[in-house]
Parts: sequence; structure tokens; C-alpha cells
Amino acid sequence: MDVDANDLEGLVVRPYSGPGDGGRAGDGTVSGARGEEPDEAAGGPGPDEAAGGPGPDGTAGDRGDAGDLWALKRGFELGLGTGTGDDGKAERYEAKLTDDYRERYLAWVARCVDEEPGCVLVADAGGVDGERTGDGDTGDLVGYAFVLPVSFAFVWDAAVLNELYVSPEFRGAGVADDLMAAALDHARGQDLPLDRMVLDVDRSNDRARAFYERYGFEHWGEMVAREL
Repeated sequence: MDVDANDLEGLVVRPYSGPGDGGRAGDGTVSGARGEEPDEAAGGPGPDEAAGGPGPDGTAGDRGDAGDLWALKRGFELGLGTGTGDDGKAERYEAKLTDDYRERYLAWVARCVDEEPGCVLVADAGGVDGERTGDGDTGDLVGYAFVLPVSFAFVWDAAVLNELYVSPEFRGAGVADDLMAAALDHARGQDLPLDRMVLDVDRSNDRARAFYERYGFEHWGEMVAREL
């Protein structure tokens, strides 16, 4: 069942709280209870020690936000695999989501947050619609944005929005707008070579492209890739 903006009045966007942080960082909120906002939501972008726990589908055993973040990250990756490209892409993206990938990803997130607090932002609904997150697991997080630390800025001479994802049932309620506003605010505080933000979005992802265009993103360069 989808939700609308009126169902999310208690939602806040706040910094990610990883393993060992003692759960939610109540004094780190970057947006308060939501008011009226645009409805469109993004489908996904284009471009410590890891928590323990079960296999890549599980969240039990994680402390802080790590389990919920992984559930959302899985939804992000599976959405890219099935929503863009051919069937082979979907299989490759699903196959990479192993236990090892999970541990390495969460450890990398932890290092980034240690280096630059607030670079990972989460949308916390506090169980608003009955304990759902983007991949069907229990938890309160319904979306996240990941701005790479400023140490990565020289890759593109700009701030990099690495990931932005909202759980499908929470799209259309303004959650992506909250996350984008918080991500832009964080990037404005970085010491950048060029005052701009870049991201990678698949040209076939019409929903995401429309969302980013609404925020003033324009085509800038072209990325190519090959197998190693």
C-alpha cells in the first residue's frame, strides 16, 4: 500500500548512524517534521567495522542503521539491474549482492561517515506505515542519499551524489525531495574545486532523469565502460 505526504508528517532526514553509534542520532536531524512538498520521487541515481548478521537478505544482528541501509541499498541495486539495461544486467547486479559485498559496502560507508559526518543521510519514518523499508525488511528507514566525502571531489572536480534511493511504496510523497535538499545542503558545505554536483543516471531511467532535471541537473560529459 502506497503512502502520501499526509502519512509522513513525522518523517525526518538525519545523518546515518552506523554500527557502534548507539542507534539513532536524535540531535543530528537535518530536517524536521514534513510540511507540504512536491510529490515526485526519484527512482534511483544513475553514478568502522562492518556489521555482522545473516546473509545479504537479512538485517538481524546489525546495530544502528546498518541493516536498514543495506535493505535499501539492495533495493537500489536491484532496481538498477531490472529497471535499466537487458536481462543480463539484472542477473549481474543480483549476483554481486553477496555477503562479502554487503560487508565491504557497509565498511566503506562507515569509513566515509567517519571521514565526513553527515555525508550519508537517511529518511526515517519511525514506523509511520507499519515497519517497512525498500526491500520488504522491517525497519524505519525509507530512503537515503549518499554524497561522497570531499576527498573524492577531485575525481570530477565537484560534489558527487553517489546514491539516492526511496523505497517504492514511499515514492510520490516528497521523500526524495527531502533527501535531495539535505544532500545539496551538505554538498554546499564542502570545499570543492567547482561549485557543482554531479551524478550518474541511466539514460533509460526516465523517472530519475525527470526528477534530476527538475532540480536543474543538465547533461555534462559522458561515461563509458569496458570489462576488465
